[in-house]
Amino acid sequence: MKFIIAPAKKMKVDQDSFLVKSQPIFLDKAQILWDFLKKQNFEQLQKIWNANDKIVRQNQKRLQTPLNRNLMPAVVAFDGIQYQYLGADVLEQGALDYLQENLRIESALYGLLRPFDGVVPYRLEMQAGMVGFKDYSLYHFWGSDLYQELYQDDDCVINLASKEYSKAIAPYVNDKQQFISVFFLEKRKDKWRQIATHSKMARGAMMRFAAQNQIEDVTQLTEFNDFGFKFSQADSNKTILTFKKE
Repeated sequence: MKFIIAPAKKMKVDQDSFLVKSQPIFLDKAQILWDFLKKQNFEQLQKIWNANDKIVRQNQKRLQTPLNRNLMPAVVAFDGIQYQYLGADVLEQGALDYLQENLRIESALYGLLRPFDGVVPYRLEMQAGMVGFKDYSLYHFWGSDLYQELYQDDDCVINLASKEYSKAIAPYVNDKQQFISVFFLEKRKDKWRQIATHSKMARGAMMRFAAQNQIEDVTQLTEFNDFGFKFSQADSNKTILTFKKE
């Protein structure tokens, strides 16, 4: 069983918490994208990144770093809410080993990352319009590569990623394979809704729960109850796990 989560837009420099253990699986393809981005001028990068001048300048400078220098483990390089609640820096070694084996971080630049793959800070979203690149769509560039890697040795993937990233895999899944998406719903004004910040918190916490408990079966995930979320059998099926909070 594998879990997938999305990256975070914001990244931090952390070369002290953990050692890099592995290199990204699709490093050669990442280099193609890196080389393309390095050739773009400020205005072109601004369109690709859809960001303000300060962010573009910061990330244009980052492009000067080779993909094999100043590396950080991916799980601590991403600085989003989900990663804060995953809390890799406070997990014991057994849980960290579980993450390395079972968790994959989707990335527009790197494709798929294991938690302790070495990465550099970057900015690139899967839905970015790559004007001037041979594959304008990054979904087309990655094709079925991510799917094939995920299902190479497993037939079940737990989707804790956003729609932007999960749709890079879902179209390729066949009837003999499981692709199970997890939803965290809260009741607001008599309607059940996903609250983005709370969902990110819950996704990170669920991944921590899986690692600490060495989860090997989907049914074990239904015991997750952080932040008042409880599994709803009535709103779940073979492809969806739904957790609700009143």
